[in-house]
Amino acid sequence: MSKEDKNNDIESEQVDGVQNETVEVEEQVAEEQAVEETVEEKLEAELKQEKEKFLRLFAEFENYKRRTSKERIELFSTASEGVMKTLLPVLDDFERALSHIEDDKEAEELRKGVLLIYQKLVNTLGQKGLKVMEVEKGDVFNADSHEAITQIPAPNDDLKGKIIDIVEKGYLLGEKIIRFPKVVIGQ
Repeated sequence: MSKEDKNNDIESEQVDGVQNETVEVEEQVAEEQAVEETVEEKLEAELKQEKEKFLRLFAEFENYKRRTSKERIELFSTASEGVMKTLLPVLDDFERALSHIEDDKEAEELRKGVLLIYQKLVNTLGQKGLKVMEVEKGDVFNADSHEAITQIPAPNDDLKGKIIDIVEKGYLLGEKIIRFPKVVIGQ
């Protein structure tokens, strides 16, 4: 073989070697890119999962804040419920006293004083949210908002299932019933 042929063989071997190395490098780069892509996909999936967790946690926290603020408002509006319930018999006693004093003509000044104290008490409790439930004779009985203490035969057919007499007033504190009106209904 001549020198030229040897050189050509060496050059072709070198070219083949360089091509082989280039192919190997390209394969390694492709593998690295594939690995990077799978890592990126995993990271994106983890990021998406963490975002979902965060959004759920944030929503739960918002619901918690809303619920606790609602409970707090309810607590403030009904905080005096115990005191109001203990004062209701006092109101009843005032009303009974006023009804008996009206019969006695000699006790006009006493009636005025008791009436003044009663009105002051009612106004003060009204400012704190206490309201009388409006119940009239002849209203339809509702078990959700009335307490039936007895049933009597109705004087006429129009009063069947309706309120015939109101024995005790009912009271609301805000929108909550703290004492149901005690009524007599017709059969």
